[in-house]
Amino acid sequence: MKETDEKDKVQRLNIAVSLICFAAVIAVVCVVGYLTARNSEPEYIQGQAEVSEYRVSSKVPGRIERIFVQEGQQVRAGDTLAVLYTPDIDAKLAQAQAVQNAATAQNAKAQKGAREEQIQGAYELWQKAKAGLEIYGKSYKRVESLFQQGVVSEQKRDEAKAQYDAAVATERAAESQYRMAVNGAEREVKEMAEAQMHQAQGVVAEVNSYIAETILTASMDGEVSEIFPMVGELVGTGAPIMNIAVMDDMWSSFNVREDLLKDLGMGTVFEAYIPALDRTVQMKVTYMRDLGSYAVWRATKAKGQFDLKTFEVRAVPFRKIEGLRPGMSVVIEKK
Repeated sequence: MKETDEKDKVQRLNIAVSLICFAAVIAVVCVVGYLTARNSEPEYIQGQAEVSEYRVSSKVPGRIERIFVQEGQQVRAGDTLAVLYTPDIDAKLAQAQAVQNAATAQNAKAQKGAREEQIQGAYELWQKAKAGLEIYGKSYKRVESLFQQGVVSEQKRDEAKAQYDAAVATERAAESQYRMAVNGAEREVKEMAEAQMHQAQGVVAEVNSYIAETILTASMDGEVSEIFPMVGELVGTGAPIMNIAVMDDMWSSFNVREDLLKDLGMGTVFEAYIPALDRTVQMKVTYMRDLGSYAVWRATKAKGQFDLKTFEVRAVPFRKIEGLRPGMSVVIEKK
């Protein structure tokens, strides 16, 4: 009996110890889980400051003759940045100006008409023809009168009539030549000469516009971020000469997984930390776009039920941040 009682006591003791150990393990797991959950670090979304840039380039090919700015220099709209050397365009300008001068002279000649000497000569010929017409007219009248009286033959009358008709035609031709000398060229000829002059002027204006493109100026205020060619190098049409960063147009760009997009919708205002400035600033979401299939995806489960896509989110600060430079990190804390 004693041995049986001893065995029962040992068995009950073992059960009690097992229960106590099991409870202790559960308690430890709960405490560790609680502490882990309470002390878990928040997730951070890191982006960077961006800035708008515009590219300075030329319409015409040429050689870099001079660069007036340096990288990092502040420029104002209208400042001269660089000058190109373009001897080919200078030669084309000389050709175009020569054509313009010739067309202008031709137009002036067409509009003015004949010279004074030519007009005077045509007038004298007309007066001579008028005098001849008057003489042949009187002769014809006398011959016609004698023919009616039967004194002269019909042939004589016909000869006098032919001479008179020829004098009439000569007088009309001389008058026409005089009128044409006074009036100048025909209307169509004048219009053609004027059109050719305007065409030549247009060619000169076009070449001058190309020459103006050889002087590169800043279109907006900003900072010279990059200069590509060196002085003396050849550049082609549309080749970039330099980039200008518009420092007043800055924003921050973040690549965010869609499971972290909560509280980052369009128009959302949030706080972000800039490590380089040790500053917390307020920003507003102004742009959101799916980065597409080429962006990094993340499976939500090991078996892969669906994937999480990545979005580009852009935000602008509420006010200008002094000292903020393109490329500086901007951090969002997701609790």
